Amino acid sequence: MSYKKNIGLENSEIQKYIFDHSKPEDQILYNLHRQTHLKLYHPRRSTEHLNGLFLEMISKMIRPASILEIGTFSGYGTICLAKGLNEGGTIQSIEINDELEDFILTNFEKADITDRVVLHIGDALKILPELNETFDLVFIDAEKDQYAKYFDLVIDKVRPGGFILADNVLWSGKVVEAYLPDNDHFTRGILEFNRKIQDDLRVENLLLPVYDGIMIIRKL
Repeated sequence: MSYKKNIGLENSEIQKYIFDHSKPEDQILYNLHRQTHLKLYHPRRSTEHLNGLFLEMISKMIRPASILEIGTFSGYGTICLAKGLNEGGTIQSIEINDELEDFILTNFEKADITDRVVLHIGDALKILPELNETFDLVFIDAEKDQYAKYFDLVIDKVRPGGFILADNVLWSGKVVEAYLPDNDHFTRGILEFNRKIQDDLRVENLLLPVYDGIMIIRKL
């Protein structure tokens, strides 16, 4: 097996070329990105333009009737996913930080998706068991040390042939570092999740080097 160096976004000329040859960010998402950096702590947690465009494209390919998002943050990713919803489709989105609720709902209103989104505020590990619904698409982008638990809670809620997307599965390259501090719970959580998915016979998977790594998982 051969490995080639990823010349992607660490190369500024390649980065510019990619942006120049991708669909531009629409005004609503541009404003949301700007407000996120002006008003929220840890704005880098938000989905960025290319990641958002990837989510939009995947959603438009699948045309899901039901989406589950674990980790709303600013709502950027939610808006992108909503662009591919089938007519009458809905998104259930879970955010643990109640201080973000007003910010999120305001952005949903601006994007005109309020009638298609159900926002849950609370711990996903407690909310997921209460969701009695089958999903076509699941997007995981919350606490990295809980990814394996999220997967266990949602896999039976995904229809056969449905998809799970997990963000940040390369975790800034830490997944290949030789030494990890004992308290690096997030990296260890991502490593556990990646191993779990690779070994799970119920799914097939592809890890893509999109920004910080996105795992595409298809339920068999």
